[in-house]
Amino acid sequence: MKFIFLILLCFLTSCGFAPQINTQDKLVIAHRGASGYLPEHSIAAKAMAHAMNADYIEQDVVMSKDNQLLILHDHYLDRVTNVATVFPNRKRQDGRYYAIDFTLTEIRTLKMTEGFSVDESGQQKAGFPERFPLWKSTFAVHTLAEEIELIQGLNKSTGKNIGIYVEIKSPAFHLHEGKDISKAVLKELKRYGYDKTNDKVFLQSFDAIDLQRIKKQLLPELNMQIKLVQLIAMTDWQETLIYQQDSTSVYNYDWMLQPSSMQKIATYADGIGPWKPMLVDSKSKPVKSNGLLEAAHKAGLVVHPYTFRADSGRIPEYAQDFDDLLKIFYFDIGVDGVFTDFPDKAVQFLQTRR
Repeated sequence: MKFIFLILLCFLTSCGFAPQINTQDKLVIAHRGASGYLPEHSIAAKAMAHAMNADYIEQDVVMSKDNQLLILHDHYLDRVTNVATVFPNRKRQDGRYYAIDFTLTEIRTLKMTEGFSVDESGQQKAGFPERFPLWKSTFAVHTLAEEIELIQGLNKSTGKNIGIYVEIKSPAFHLHEGKDISKAVLKELKRYGYDKTNDKVFLQSFDAIDLQRIKKQLLPELNMQIKLVQLIAMTDWQETLIYQQDSTSVYNYDWMLQPSSMQKIATYADGIGPWKPMLVDSKSKPVKSNGLLEAAHKAGLVVHPYTFRADSGRIPEYAQDFDDLLKIFYFDIGVDGVFTDFPDKAVQFLQTRR
């Protein structure tokens, strides 16, 4: 009942929003849904993002112990749920509670909230204090199938054609744990009709090794052709690990930051998803492209940087406000789309410039 109410609320609040953006032009990608307003990756945040007319809605996917595909940004549960209270003895040696150690039935017993950390005194601190308050209302982890059915259902009932933008989280970790999450995600996408290049789907990953496996092995094996995007991280984030028996090493992303590398990425991907500072020379006034975007476009790649946030303290010094930040990247730099926690603001920004 609460779920139905939230969807109805999203539609009612969307009445003042502008029409859906032409998907052949600049794209608005709802980062973890309308996560500036509701807990990230909650089903409510996805319904609101749809009502806000984002072109695509993002899904981060991890796997449970019983091979269910879950929508979570991390492959552990403790940043957004009360797992530490419900299952206090189920953490690993590093202190984290991994989704892959729990069944879907167990995960459905957990409450979900805004992302938080725990300080030295044991107090929970919201990652974004100005956003939806911790532990208010009722939210839960859901599956990829449930989210796809929501988006496809809303597309049918509204006449829209909003796409999905799926990220496979830590595929090397899952393989090391004995689970081929990439193949499972592809099978699920195909089951719901996403299997051709012109379907409204992008599949992204930070793992270049696995993305090449998807392109060269899994897609042909499953008779699929969908658009792939290489996400780019800073190496010191340790975003991707390489597993060799009992040892691990950190994948080095430095080569991807060179314009000359765009041709190589184009052999297995259709686009790049860089952190937005990777695209600019912020020391120049006004700020300008550092050449990476032009090289990507020359190689035939689309460019979808992350993450655009309107929260206090999240606007770079070279931008006057959130609209100015969008103008710089959409029009001065020339990106093809942006990941944003505030899809309504990006939609409205683009509509005023048409």
